[in-house]
Amino acid sequence: MIFEWQAADRTSLLALFILMEVFSHWLWCFFVWCRQDTYGAYVDMTLLYFLWIGVTLMGAFSFWMSGRFSPIKKDNGSLHKWQAILVALYSTYIALVILVMGHSSLVSGISLVGGAMLAMMLIRRRYVWRAFLGHAAVILAVTLIPYFGVALPNLRQITITSFPLNTNNYLAYNEMKAIESAISASALKNGLLSWDSLSQLRFSSAFFWRSTHIYMALPKALFIVYIFRALLAILDDSKKEILQHANQDELTQLKSRRYGLTQMKQALATIKDWQDFSVILLDLDLFKEINDNYGHEVGDRVLVEVAQTLSQSLTDETIISRYGGEEFLIVLTDTSHDSAMLIAEQLRLSIAKRVIAVNDNLSFNVTTSLGVYTLTYDERTCIRKAHKKSVQKDDESQFAKPQTFRSRSSKRGNRPLSTAAQLPHDICQRLISMADKALYEAKSCGRNHVVSANEMSAEGNGIESLYGTQL
Repeated sequence: MIFEWQAADRTSLLALFILMEVFSHWLWCFFVWCRQDTYGAYVDMTLLYFLWIGVTLMGAFSFWMSGRFSPIKKDNGSLHKWQAILVALYSTYIALVILVMGHSSLVSGISLVGGAMLAMMLIRRRYVWRAFLGHAAVILAVTLIPYFGVALPNLRQITITSFPLNTNNYLAYNEMKAIESAISASALKNGLLSWDSLSQLRFSSAFFWRSTHIYMALPKALFIVYIFRALLAILDDSKKEILQHANQDELTQLKSRRYGLTQMKQALATIKDWQDFSVILLDLDLFKEINDNYGHEVGDRVLVEVAQTLSQSLTDETIISRYGGEEFLIVLTDTSHDSAMLIAEQLRLSIAKRVIAVNDNLSFNVTTSLGVYTLTYDERTCIRKAHKKSVQKDDESQFAKPQTFRSRSSKRGNRPLSTAAQLPHDICQRLISMADKALYEAKSCGRNHVVSANEMSAEGNGIESLYGTQL
């Protein structure tokens, strides 16, 4: 993947892209030179030779640079220096090409914006940004300088832009010289300047130079768009991969702890008033002994087997995540306590039936302990009331502050709270803590049991409710 390449390799790729563009310029010079009998009336051939030499030198430099960075991969100082040189020379080169071939918004825009964006994907952005500003300044100067009477080098021989020729018409000096050059070159029929021949010459010149500008810009634009399309596809794949690593446990392919808690919060925020909300915390019994006796590879296989059992036994709407090393968190939305207990018991039996084969002669079964807690509508109502009182106390403490803050607080207090705002911010941890206490009780009872935190609270086993009082 290109973003995993070293900086030297990405810079070599940029040099190769520059070489491809410079080679297209070289081909244009070669084409005009071969057809100078036809296009000599439109092109200053003397200036073309100087341009051709410059293009050749830039091409040789780009070719050399494409292989220059491999030997200095580990020398960051030299690498950054040559990156700056490459960007500076290319920016100067493309600005001169735009200058002598005639200012074109198409060529300038693609070179200025497209080239800069592509370069920023490959090398240090600071160098590209400075080159971008310099390039923009040069284009602005090339546009404005002729208005101050300064003649700039120009390959274009015919630049007449206004008709008819009369005393009120303005012709620049280079436009008059273009007509004289065309006549002396016998580009016009019989060497005479007439309206028909001048119009024909003008439109032929315009077509040639517009075609040149399209040739200079369109392939580069298509290439840049294609490269960006490929880079964006790589970024999309990378984003999916990053999200998958962040949201999915690599070993069990279940949701990660963080993502499982996030989905649990979202489920609590959207729960209906009449719905119960159940949580199951599952822990493998004697898992440390499994790792010590059979090795971590077998232990990993046990985790995978348990994860597969959970995925196959529960619905897609169930939130299943790997909560810890050998702990799994199961969130059952719109599930009553009796149903949650039944599901937990079925999971315990299904996992106990799994046979883990160490080799042909050795196998064992795995047992689990499960703690269950169900947040009923009545308990949720009590939590909301307790949380509301806590919020009201916080609001009362704001009265001692300036009026501006008090008025804003009162406005916020008049707004209806969402379901998530009506519950404590740590509600998920409280639910899991209740299930964890039941899980601890299941371990204390000899393991391989399902224990309900709700039943423990009803029996007066000292478990406090979520809103701070003992049930």
